[in-house]
Amino acid sequence: MTTAMAFGKFVLVHPGHILFLQRAKELADRLVVVVARDSSVRKERGEVILPEEQRREVIQALKPVDEALIGYEDDKYRVIEEVNPDIIVLGPDQEEDEGKLAYELEKRGINAKIVRMPRLSTGELHKTSKIVRKIREPTS
Repeated sequence: MTTAMAFGKFVLVHPGHILFLQRAKELADRLVVVVARDSSVRKERGEVILPEEQRREVIQALKPVDEALIGYEDDKYRVIEEVNPDIIVLGPDQEEDEGKLAYELEKRGINAKIVRMPRLSTGELHKTSKIVRKIREPTS
């Protein structure tokens, strides 16, 4: 059985997330998704809309997802060690450096293939930041 692992903040789940997770699931028999800690979301986005456990529950409820976990604050690679996936799937907007990730995997004895997904959603609101911006814009 092959296992794929995907990561995300999932601040507001939108069609781009769904397409990403569907494609990630197509790569393996089992899809494990790691949801970012609130502290990580605050560092990168400044605010948390839904707390980490609620975001994890939403992701766990999605059809392509076999298991949803919350990542670690101290060592973001620790969850990869624990699951030991065959494939790590990165989204098109994820800032993870593939070279650094490959180095960390090798250093920890994890033999996982890294797959970077292309942009899958073309709608106007395919990014959480665009959705938040639209919500905050005054309507005319």
